[in-house]
Amino acid sequence: MVTLGAPALDPFPRFARYNSPYTAHRDGRAIDLYPGTKRAPSPVAGTVVETRTMTAPSRSYAAPNDHLIVIDTGTELARILHVDPAVEAGTTIERGEDLGPLVRSGYFAPWVDNHVHLGFRAYGTDPVRASGSLRVALDVPLHGLTWDGTGTVRAVGDTYVILDAPVHPDPGGAFAGIADDTGHYVFDGGVPHYETGGVHATDSDRGSTEPISLLGTTLAPGSGTIDWESVAVFANGREITGLSFLLGRDQTGAKLICPNVEFAVGETVTVEIA
Repeated sequence: MVTLGAPALDPFPRFARYNSPYTAHRDGRAIDLYPGTKRAPSPVAGTVVETRTMTAPSRSYAAPNDHLIVIDTGTELARILHVDPAVEAGTTIERGEDLGPLVRSGYFAPWVDNHVHLGFRAYGTDPVRASGSLRVALDVPLHGLTWDGTGTVRAVGDTYVILDAPVHPDPGGAFAGIADDTGHYVFDGGVPHYETGGVHATDSDRGSTEPISLLGTTLAPGSGTIDWESVAVFANGREITGLSFLLGRDQTGAKLICPNVEFAVGETVTVEIA
């Protein structure tokens, strides 16, 4: 297992471990880091041992190719995806240094923002393969934000909107995300558009196998990697694709995935889960 602390996450104002349909995320063996810029800072220090370009799934909104950067950190091999390498084998890189421009990958759903995918493999294993990657754990404080399901649209994308609630209690401080109804657990992932997701305990000593709910409806059977309960999400009475849960250090706000339902900036929205 590889534990990521504050230094690895410092260059990134948002992250998600489970907001993806891919196996590495379902198994807790990768993390997506969102820099909010066009270029990717490195989350690790070490020496680049390999870069590779591969064909990505064909999407009208995406680049034809994706890329892999493998970095020897001194303890394991870091696998970084979705960055067009501005480095080459033999380059020594410090944490936070530029790796290259982010790539809009065909592996992304249309509502997914550009990001750095980070996973790790042990020495002596094939660094190109994703399967068999090491589990990833986090060692950073998390704030759980209770939410009543209401908010005003503050940003609109082609396939999503972002509400102004819940509000981050300490911008620039700890990472925060939408919590369950008790405030003790933070959701991570996309419900119900991804079958699986994750639930983080805000207290490292806390763990639960009890049902965990949001807006009065059970979403998860416990904490950790979970299969979502069978639910539907509605915004102002209209069914939408789902809710996207990420953790933000500077800003929060519910992200509604709604490619077939339009909302305008300034519109008041009430979310229900059934």
